[in-house]
Amino acid sequence: MTATATQEAAGTGHGTSRLVDLFEYGLDAPICLTWELTYACNLSCSHCLSGSGRRDPRELSTAQAKAVIDELEAMQVFYVNIGGGEPTVRPDFWELVDYATNHHVGVKFSTNGIRITPEAAGQLARNDYVDVQISLDGATADVNDAVRGAGSYATALRALDNLATAGMKNVKLSVVCTRHNIPQMDAFKALADRYGAQLRLTRLRPSGRGADVWDELHPLPAQQRELYDWLVAHGDSVLTGDSFFHLSAYGQALPGLNLCGAGRVVCLIDPVGDVYACPFAIHEEFLAGSVRQAGGFTEVWRRSELFQRLRAPQNGGACTSCAFYDTCKGGCMAAKFFTGLPLDGPDPECVRGYGEELLAGRPQDRTHLPRPSVDHSHRTAPAARPGPVDLRLTRREDLDRPPVSDCAEHPLAGLRLP
Repeated sequence: MTATATQEAAGTGHGTSRLVDLFEYGLDAPICLTWELTYACNLSCSHCLSGSGRRDPRELSTAQAKAVIDELEAMQVFYVNIGGGEPTVRPDFWELVDYATNHHVGVKFSTNGIRITPEAAGQLARNDYVDVQISLDGATADVNDAVRGAGSYATALRALDNLATAGMKNVKLSVVCTRHNIPQMDAFKALADRYGAQLRLTRLRPSGRGADVWDELHPLPAQQRELYDWLVAHGDSVLTGDSFFHLSAYGQALPGLNLCGAGRVVCLIDPVGDVYACPFAIHEEFLAGSVRQAGGFTEVWRRSELFQRLRAPQNGGACTSCAFYDTCKGGCMAAKFFTGLPLDGPDPECVRGYGEELLAGRPQDRTHLPRPSVDHSHRTAPAARPGPVDLRLTRREDLDRPPVSDCAEHPLAGLRLP
């Protein structure tokens, strides 16, 4: 895998030798590809960035998904981040994981733990090319379940216990940081250590259903500083997925690329095969194409007009006059877009306070704000949010069945319960 513009840079005056600078011009293949396999989910997390819940009847079939994996192998993509929805409720999930790893594409998948039974944990532990991330947004049940649904804390811990018992290596405990769990960072670290897992922190984005709760859940300014200091102290043992580069304006840059990689080194494939520049920007403004079109994913990644624009030199706008622009690069594109701020302006959580000023100047009526292009939320009011559905599969063939029919939208369609 090489930088798309590496050869061009030598003859066009880019003149940079820093790898991170070359990343800004794009790569032949993504470093971090997120693939949401399904919108189906047994939970209705209030901050779900993909607005998941119901299965989309148009989602890629098993054969189509395998064709995408074949492309990723040919492009020499190192690994794919699989999510959803809850990816493990797809009846062909385990088949696709095996197919990917057998074709030299490593798999990292995020799950709420609903199908990480002792048997599944044992199967995963035997595959050296799979990483598992268990989602948990509170170090205690009260904090977690308020966001993710009743019983989800217990489900996640049961999955962690099953994985630890099976001897699974490289398990991640994945946490979306909110104002309610920032005080629990030490407790999260202790919880991860208890199960032999690594803590992974990500930023809350105003994407999907997260747009509805961002104002009330995103960390307060003092908590941003608290989180930054904690990350500086624990950076060697905690992963961040490059979520917090906007915090680098406090002074010391955090480990990672510290840039927006949308369309340059990262992108998203959604369940129906649409390709977006960023996993946190599922909106038509950031739609680059589809794996179903001629040339497939390779054509979209290498020749999409949107991706070409994102890989061109960017105008930092008002942020370029800030002394910290070289470290924070203006922050997160998706966070700015969904809060109604200009893309060439400051991040809404800019630690210098510039984002707060712009947020305060928005109209009280928020109906003008961009909304996600898709919403597959369960057709229930938030107060009636169902708890997790505890599944126990009794036959291996249940894991290998093809996708359910196009008309079946229920997130658990196709699963046979005892």
